[in-house]
Amino acid sequence: MTYSFDFDWILEYAPLLARGILVTLELIAVGGFLGILLGIACAWVRSLGPRWLRPVVGTYVELIRNTPFIIQLFFIFFGLPSLGLRMSELSAANLAMVVNLAAYSCEIIRAGIQATPRGQFEAGASLAMTPFETFRHVVLAPALQRIWPALSSQVVIVMLGSAVVSQIAAEDLTFAANFIQSRNFRAFETYLVATALYLVLAIALRQALGGIGSWLFTRRVA
Repeated sequence: MTYSFDFDWILEYAPLLARGILVTLELIAVGGFLGILLGIACAWVRSLGPRWLRPVVGTYVELIRNTPFIIQLFFIFFGLPSLGLRMSELSAANLAMVVNLAAYSCEIIRAGIQATPRGQFEAGASLAMTPFETFRHVVLAPALQRIWPALSSQVVIVMLGSAVVSQIAAEDLTFAANFIQSRNFRAFETYLVATALYLVLAIALRQALGGIGSWLFTRRVA
């Protein structure tokens, strides 16, 4: 039996695929930006913040890092409405990605902070900087420069993991692929195209993050 490949459906469903790509890009833009910001805040708390707050942030980080992303997503979308907190599919997906990426980025950024020589903290203090100013101007930028490749890889991983948001009917690329396959019954071709698109997105995102890192840290050195 010979399998006959058919990709004629691509033009018909191109708008749906394009919408799925845009939603996936929105998820990683929102999740990446806010997730890294929250991760920086959590890393500060765990490294230099108030002692009473460290166990709280540590519990959050360990909880997220040791549970599946899809369970976190289901808890936000299906569980929180029991407490009266209802949100749309896309909002729930965005929140889940922010919460997930923040926990992982916290530990990556914390490793960069802990690798900072003690003399840099003392230099900030000698310039009459507050602890926050020392962290912001003296510690954070070098720490981010050290861990940027690892942080970029984590952002890409989270982008690829966003495929599960289709389980709550968020209309991302995987949702589009599932819908198309249910209409054309060409599972091999449909998911082959989806795989290729995710590959392109991952490579493009990695290159973009590399460019952002080069611009940020080159500008800082200059």
